[in-house]
Amino acid sequence: MTEAETPRRRGRRAGGEDTRAALLAAAREVFAEQGYQGATVRGIAARAGVDAAMVNHWFGGKQGLFSAILELPFDPSILIDRVTAGSVDTIAERVLRTFVTLWDTHQGRFAALMLSVSSQEVAAAAVAEFFSGTVFQVIAEATGADRPTMRGALAAGQMVGLGMARYVLKLEPLASADVDELVTMIAPNLQRYLTGEL
Repeated sequence: MTEAETPRRRGRRAGGEDTRAALLAAAREVFAEQGYQGATVRGIAARAGVDAAMVNHWFGGKQGLFSAILELPFDPSILIDRVTAGSVDTIAERVLRTFVTLWDTHQGRFAALMLSVSSQEVAAAAVAEFFSGTVFQVIAEATGADRPTMRGALAAGQMVGLGMARYVLKLEPLASADVDELVTMIAPNLQRYLTGEL
C-alpha cells in the first residue's frame, strides 16, 4: 500500500504545533457560531479533534484561546488583576492608564483588530461580548457596585470608542493627547460608569 493509499488514522491528534493550529482554527469557527459565552472548551476541542486538556496546555483556558485568535498583546486576566488592585475610587484612572499605554505600544495591532471586526458582524458580536462581559464586567464586579453588567457595557463602550477614535479614525486632538490628558478628561466619566449613580 502506498503512502497515498494508507488510510488516515482517526482519533486524537498529538500534542504538537499542529494541535495548537487546529485549536485556533476550530476556535475561530465556534466563537463565530456561538459567541464568546456560548462557546465551550469541550466544544472547541471536539471540533479540533483533540482532548480538551490541550486548550489549557496551549492557551491556559478559553479566555487565553480567544485572546490568541484576536492576537491580543495582553493577557486579560493579568490586566484585570492590575486595574482592580487598589482603591475603587481611582479604578477608572488605572483602567485608562493601563489600556491607553498598552494600546499606544501596539496601536497598529489594535487598529487592525477594530477594522477587521467592524466588517464582520459575527466576529464583532463575539469581540463585543468578550470585552463587555469578560473584561469590563469583571472590572465592574470588582468594585462591588450594583448593575455590573450594565456598568461593564458602559465602560467597554467608553474604552472601545476611545480606541476607535484614537487609533482608527485618528481624531485630533484626541489622537495625539498624552495619557495624563486623557485620564484628566475621561476618568471622571468612566468612574461614574463603574461606581457612580447610573
